[in-house]
Amino acid sequence: MFITPAWAQAAGAGGTQDMLIQLAPFGIILVIMYFLILRPQQKRAKAHSDMIKAVRRGDTVITSGGFIGKVTKLVDDNEIEIEIAPDTRVRLLRGMIAEVRAKGEPVKE
Repeated sequence: MFITPAWAQAAGAGGTQDMLIQLAPFGIILVIMYFLILRPQQKRAKAHSDMIKAVRRGDTVITSGGFIGKVTKLVDDNEIEIEIAPDTRVRLLRGMIAEVRAKGEPVKE
């Protein structure tokens, strides 16, 4: 009398489709994050790496510490020597170069 009949619903039908619809916004957000954040950052890192590899003697560089100097010597693959004042030369890691302002003369052979 007090018990009403319970009608079973089809739990298995369409379950995977509902899950895909619920997960679709997360996938869309991940794709948007890739194109707006990760991809431009990778491009900037590659451009900076190419700029560092192209540094040569005579270039005017700005370090990440804010020093402006002229490249006087390429010590090895990781280090350069810059002149920040007359007769003041410092050794610097290539990774610490923030910007190359002016290109110098080609290396003499």
